[in-house]
Amino acid sequence: MKTTTFFGVAFSILFSTAVLAQDKSTSFKVSGNCNMCKRTIENAAKSAGATSITWDPSKKIAYVVFDSSKVSVDAIQKQIAGVGYDTEKFTADTKAYNSLPDCCQYERVKLQVNKSNP
Repeated sequence: MKTTTFFGVAFSILFSTAVLAQDKSTSFKVSGNCNMCKRTIENAAKSAGATSITWDPSKKIAYVVFDSSKVSVDAIQKQIAGVGYDTEKFTADTKAYNSLPDCCQYERVKLQVNKSNP
C-alpha cells in the first residue's frame, strides 16, 4: 500500500511539473558570419532566458528552446538585436552593429520572415 501511494505521489509530482513547464521550440533567421557571431548570438539568447539555442552560421538560423511562461520569442530576438545582429522581427541598432568586430559585420539586408517556422 505504501509503495502504491509513493508511486502515485511521484507520478503526480512529475505530471504537475510537466504541465507547469511551458517549453516551446522555434527557429528564426539571425544575420551573422562566423563562430564569434555564433557565441555572441547564443549568449544573448541565453541571457534573455532561452533554455537552449544553436545558431547555424551557414543557414543563418537560430534553433531555440525556451519556457514560454518566463520569456517570449520576441524578447529573445530583441536581446539578439541588442548586441548587433538583425533578426526576423528586430533590426539591430546601428551603434550596436558598428561595434561588432569587422569579421562579424554582415551585409545588412532585410530578413524575410519564414511563415513555416514552428
